[in-house]
Parts: sequence; C-alpha cells; structure tokens
Amino acid sequence: ARRIPVDYASHSAHVDRIRTELLEVLADVAPRPSSVPFYSTVTATELDTTTLDAEYWYTNLRQTVRFDETVRALLAAGHRAFVEASPHPVLTAAVQETVEQQGDSEALVLASLRRDEGGPTRFLLSLAQAHVGGIRVDWSPLFAGTGARRVELPTYAFQRRRYWLEPAATMADVASAGLGTTEHPLLGAVVTPADADTLLLTGRLSLRTHPWLADHTVSGVTLLPGTGFVELALRAGDSAGCDRIEELTLEAPLVLPAQDAVQLQLVVGSPDAAGRRAVSVYARPDDAQDQPWTRHATGTLAVGTAAAPAGETAEPAAWPPAGAQAVGIEDLYERLAAAGLGYGPAFQGLEAVWRRGEEVFATVALPAEQRADAARFGVHPALLDAALHAVAAGPRTLEGATPQPSLPFVWSGVALHATGATALRVRLVPTGSGTLSLLVADESGRPVASVDALATRPISTEQLAAARDGSQDSLFRLHWTGLPTPPTPASADRWAVLDGGFALPTGADVPTYPDLAALAQAVAEGAALPEAVFVPVTADSGSSGMDAAALREALRRTVE
Repeated sequence: ARRIPVDYASHSAHVDRIRTELLEVLADVAPRPSSVPFYSTVTATELDTTTLDAEYWYTNLRQTVRFDETVRALLAAGHRAFVEASPHPVLTAAVQETVEQQGDSEALVLASLRRDEGGPTRFLLSLAQAHVGGIRVDWSPLFAGTGARRVELPTYAFQRRRYWLEPAATMADVASAGLGTTEHPLLGAVVTPADADTLLLTGRLSLRTHPWLADHTVSGVTLLPGTGFVELALRAGDSAGCDRIEELTLEAPLVLPAQDAVQLQLVVGSPDAAGRRAVSVYARPDDAQDQPWTRHATGTLAVGTAAAPAGETAEPAAWPPAGAQAVGIEDLYERLAAAGLGYGPAFQGLEAVWRRGEEVFATVALPAEQRADAARFGVHPALLDAALHAVAAGPRTLEGATPQPSLPFVWSGVALHATGATALRVRLVPTGSGTLSLLVADESGRPVASVDALATRPISTEQLAAARDGSQDSLFRLHWTGLPTPPTPASADRWAVLDGGFALPTGADVPTYPDLAALAQAVAEGAALPEAVFVPVTADSGSSGMDAAALREALRRTVE
C-alpha cells in the first residue's frame, strides 16, 4: 500500500467544493472528434468525444467510476483484447477479473510496461504476448534497416500441440524406496505393513499431471468426481483381494487446486471373518505436511460376490432395447452448466439417451485424448461419470428443465467385471427416492460394471466453499466488519441545540437551550424529547468545561 498525495476524496461529495475552480481551470479544454471509439467510465457506454468538455471532466472526478460496467460493455460489443498502456499495470487485474466473471475464455488482457522494466525489451515482450494472443502486430518498424527478410515457414503442419514429453504421474521409482507399484494412473505406491494384515496405497493428484480432472467442476470449483473415489476403492480392493465395494460413502468433496497438488492415502483395514475390509480415502495439500488429513470417503470392501450379471439383468445385444424412445440431449450440457455442473470435453461423453418407462438407456464414449489411458483404469472415471449424466434426461427430470446440482453420495454393491473400456452401454433404473441402479456393458453387450444402488444428494455452495477453504493454507482471510449506522433524526423539529450562540449550517429553526438543566426542564414541562442534541465542544474541553465522557453521562441522565 502506498499513500496517494491528494488532499480530497475523489468521486465523493468532497469534490463539490472545488467544482467552480475545476470548471475555471478546464474551461479552455476543446474536445474534438476521435477516430478511435471511446468508452467512458462515467456513462459505461461509447461516447462522442466532442462532449468531453470541462463539465464532463468534473463529472468524471465527482461521480462513481463505472469501470466494471464499461469493461462488460466492451466485451458485449465484441472486443477481445485489452492493453493497458502505462508505466506499470494497475488495471489489468481488474479487467482480468471482470473477463473471468463473464466466462469469456478468449479475451486477452495485457500490459505494456512494468515498474523497473520500462525499456524496449519489456515493450517487445508485451508485443510478442499480444501477437501470440492473436493481435495483429506490424513488426516492420522493428526490423527496418536491419537487413532482416521474410522466409517461408517449414512445410510441416502446425497442430498447436505440445511435443515435449510429460512425465507420467506414477513414473517415480518407488521400488527403490521399498514400496510396491500400483501401475494405476491415480495411485503411485502400495505399502504392506509388517505387523498387520492391512494395506496403505498412496498417490498424488494435480491438474498438471492429470489435466482431464480440470474438466469436472461444481459451481466453479474443480472436484475429484465421485466415480474417481469408486475407481480408487476398486483398485484398493484388487490389491487386498476384494472384488466388490459393499458400500462407499463420500463424506467431503475433494477440491483440486489450480496450481498445487494433493496427496492421497487409501487405508485398507484387516479382513473380518467374512473377508470384508474397511477402506478410507484421505487427502491433504501437498505443501501442508503439518496439516491433518481429511477423510473424504469411507466404506467396506467385500470378497467373492462380484459375479457378472446374467439372465434377465444383462442387456440384450440389440441396442437400443426394443420399446425405448430417443431423448433429445442437444442442450443437456448447457442446462447442467446453468445448474452449476461444469463438464469440459473429457467428461462430455454422453452420446445418446433413450427411455422406456422408468428405465433410462444411454451410450457414452471417451474422447480420443483419454482412450490411451483407459486400459490402466478399471473403468475410466470420466467414462463412468458420463454414464450418470443420463440421469438428467430421465423420466423424473422434465425435458428442458434445469437439473439440480446433485453429486454421488453413497455407492452400494459396486462390482467390476471387465477393464479397459472406452465406450459403454448404460442402463439406469430408479430404485427409490434419490437412488438408482446402474449396469454398464461394452459395445458388444458384455458386462463391464454394475452398481446395486447409488444415492445422490444436493451440494450447496457453502459446502464447496468450506471444502475449498480447507485446502488453502493461508494466514490471510478477507473479513468485513460491519459498523453500526448512527440513527438519523427524521426532521429538524426533533433536534435541540445547547448554547444559544451555536447555529446549524442547515439554517433550520431548531430550539436552543443554554445548558442541560434548561433542556431537562423543558422536557419535564411537556416539550418533545429531542432525537439529536448538538453540543459545541472545543479541542481541549467539552461544553461548560465538561469532558466528552461527562457530557455523554449528563445527556443520558437528561434523557432518562
């Protein structure tokens, strides 16, 4: 923070006192037409520059700065590049925030120079950033007289795809640390304690190592999808010799930060007499080694009960099934986004939906970018999550209505029958209030996974905010402290003034009293009790020699 050398408060009533002086000083301003459109932060609209006279600039200093509204007006007019031409950027952050609030991913916000970087190198860098962002730059003045010439581009196609090798999330040599490998995209190592029949599986998630997770947001917050917890539990069960999730309850959403990573731990307990094991999923920020772990999910793994569906429960080879009616889903993802459920390309796998009574059938597929990793998952979380999107097109959701933002809460009877699928056939059947069963098969109709019951529940923005705050290790918080507003007298006839030599600036006819005793006597004789009492005080003493505390006490007694 730095002090600004100014002795009045701009954009407030304080400016009224210098209006005459300003108009005189600016009287010689002669506005003229401009060839560049001018948007005013006084009117928040495009303005004819011939109106920018002295009165306009006074208004500019006196009235509210409608900067946010003006930026929004520019965006609405189709402008997508904002360049702050100044010695140091002070407005780019505000412009960028407004652009993000508008959901405009194409707008570019740039500065020209920066403090301590005011030379040509910084200016050329800013020009290069503008050029990369799609702004046409005339480079000819830069190369004039240098002998530089244009050459043809190489003949290969520019696909705008990174060619640098990205390390896999599980590439670390965990074996050298005495740990077992999982060969799973979400988990890196497995530990078998020497003194107990338990397991500990660990991993590390970030949007850099797992960029497809950024395509799953709720109310603007990036979350690990509920199907991701199912995939983790299935992998833990596989390591522990269990082939079924008997039950898995999601207790808290797992927020994935934009920059940092989160650590994962799956704790699998020892088996009971029937072979069931408890499982819990924990996480904490990667850079918060001193913070406690948060338990995000807990459940039970079972063994020997995950036989593939057969007979009437399996879907026929004919697809869609006989009697199913097609459902339009052209605007489904727009309606989900309006409800706060943001699905990017990796999760927009729903291709077609049909209905037959209470049953919902769907076809889902992974985008090409995700198919290479499908074989490393039991069932890819983005693929299984897309299968659940068909719920929004079910008979209990009116077509065209905005779906409610509900998330998976309790999974029961989850079994995996095949791995590596890149496309699924899905059958959803409501089994109760807020619950449904799920059967997914591959493109030939062979079972891939089944869920006996899935319960969902709405999630509020407050819950998301609490989860997000818990993932941020910061000493600073924004907290507004409300100050009480003093009561304002309704009218001057309920005021009183002590000391007859004192006059109010309003010129109102206000009763005056020489001292408190006279005021008390008047009230006792029937005068209206004043709502406000004006008392002249000096810097070193109160009225009649009383200090401020004594004066307040005397006034309180008078009122009583």
